[in-house]
Amino acid sequence: MRREVERRAGQRCENCLLHQDDAASRHQLDHVISEKHRGETTLENLALSCLPCNRRKSSDIGAIDPVTGELVRLFNPRQQVWAEHFRCDGPRIVGLTPEGRATVAFLQLNSPERTLERIELMRIARFPVADG
Repeated sequence: MRREVERRAGQRCENCLLHQDDAASRHQLDHVISEKHRGETTLENLALSCLPCNRRKSSDIGAIDPVTGELVRLFNPRQQVWAEHFRCDGPRIVGLTPEGRATVAFLQLNSPERTLERIELMRIARFPVADG
C-alpha cells in the first residue's frame, strides 16, 4: 500500500511538494480523514506527507480561511487537484481558494524555515516541479 501511495504522489508530499529524496526523514502515510474520525486505511484515504506537514495536520480536517474567517475543510489530495488550490510564487506556496489558503496557514507552509528550505531547493533546481 505504501509503495502505491508513494508512486501516486510521485514521491512528493501532497501538501508542500517536498520530494522524499530532499527530506531529512522518510515521508509518512497520512490519513486524509483520520482514524479517530472514522477514516479507513485505504488507498482512497491515504496521502503522502512530509514530517512537518503530517505533524501539523495531525487528525485535523478543517481550519480557518485567513481571508474570510470561515471554517473550511483542509485540502484533500484524493478529491482535489493541487494546482487548482495552490500556486508557487518563488519559494512561497500561495493558496488560491478558501481550502488552499486555510491549508497554507494551518500547515505553516510559508514559515521561515520552510521557505528557506524551498529557496535552497530552487537553487539546485529541485523546486518547484512542473507538474505541481
